[in-house]
Amino acid sequence: MVAVLASLFLVTADPLDMPRAEAFLAKDGSGRMWLEDRYDRLDLWVSRAVLGCWRDDDGRVFTLATLAVAPPYADVDGVQTRVEYTASCAPLRKKDEKGRRAAVANLAPFDLDVEARSPRQLPRGMKDVEYWQGTNRTAIVCSFLPERSDVWYFASWELADADDFAERMGVFEDKFLAGEWRKGDLWLGGGAMPEGEREQLRADVHNSVTNYATWRWTDAKNFTIIDGLQDHRDFIASLTNELPRMSALYAETVPTPIDGYNTLCVARIYRDRAEYLAAVDEDMEWSAAYWSPIRRELVAYLPDGGEAELMRTIRHEAFHQYLSYACSMIPVSPWLNEGYAQYFEDMDSLDWGRRIAATPDDIERIAQGLPRLMLMDYDEFYGGDDTERHVKYRLAWSIAAFIEKGAPKVRFDPFAKLKDDYIKALLDTHDMRKATTAALLGDKDKTKLFVAEWVKFWQSAR
Repeated sequence: MVAVLASLFLVTADPLDMPRAEAFLAKDGSGRMWLEDRYDRLDLWVSRAVLGCWRDDDGRVFTLATLAVAPPYADVDGVQTRVEYTASCAPLRKKDEKGRRAAVANLAPFDLDVEARSPRQLPRGMKDVEYWQGTNRTAIVCSFLPERSDVWYFASWELADADDFAERMGVFEDKFLAGEWRKGDLWLGGGAMPEGEREQLRADVHNSVTNYATWRWTDAKNFTIIDGLQDHRDFIASLTNELPRMSALYAETVPTPIDGYNTLCVARIYRDRAEYLAAVDEDMEWSAAYWSPIRRELVAYLPDGGEAELMRTIRHEAFHQYLSYACSMIPVSPWLNEGYAQYFEDMDSLDWGRRIAATPDDIERIAQGLPRLMLMDYDEFYGGDDTERHVKYRLAWSIAAFIEKGAPKVRFDPFAKLKDDYIKALLDTHDMRKATTAALLGDKDKTKLFVAEWVKFWQSAR
């Protein structure tokens, strides 16, 4: 059936983003802490209702969804964990017209201000069909009840500007509704959800790409990768093995008191930059990859540099992902977040140190700006032109490399607890500047020693 849909309407699979999450730092009486993600109930409902979304080169978008579960109503406040939402779900009965209208309204590409109308003649294989577009000619919006089914389904076809509406309606009815739409490999929703937040998230990630012939999912213990790289299965296998290894290294290098028993790291990889750009928001069009703390997914694509370049990029972004979970999604200072992401991207090399400064005197001069850099928030760190940002990234990397390779050799190891103190203070204060001050900059003598030893390390590394 996926192939049938592709031949009728579609060119490119267009998977939905993961639902937006809100982080809560949970604690029990023993002092154990863990991250508890909660979601808007409508976001979860939409993510589980949509069976697939596809677009063609002319901008038409086709969406198919199941109306098996009643949608959330406006009188229900608050957010829920996935497990709480699953337990609260109720089926949408086939005779519940109010519930069906609410479900269609949540999925339709325009405001629903009309009552449904029935076609003059029911298509073959259907017990009931309702059209909801009224006089709107920009999209066909339909709910339908197939024969031998107790579940209604939803379909919308957003049309191109030059389309003849009547002609497209004929294609929709004759080729889709009256076609053999239930045959083949189309997953139609349903089935029991597994227990636990992590496994319910994993099931939702799987289902988000199940109906796309060009997408696959691959699992490791705490990871799930979804990708459109059809000709790179060996690379995906290598990445699936690499991510748990790197995650263990992240945790060993920057440990956290947060219990990650219920977290799942999700990576989404597009086959090329064109698909990536079509999917990301405008403010991320400059990027080669990014970690989305709100959507809880790492997003990347296969670059012109190939698999090796993509692996390096993912090592960088996966550290951002790890650190976000390790700090309960509290924003972490860019000197640590960006510095260590670069460190893990190419952790065996100190070559960048040679580019920090041309002479020992330059290193002395630059070192005086380290405390200011360590107090920067993201607006300051990312601000300026490309050259300024490049320098700040290099300096952040140099701090991480010094902490790992140089600081342990300083007499009495005075910076051994710097990272632990930072994470503890961040979890206590929820303030990146206060955390840096508590871990280092609040002690003038310790700060002076840190700067001096950084200078020694990088002068020797030249």
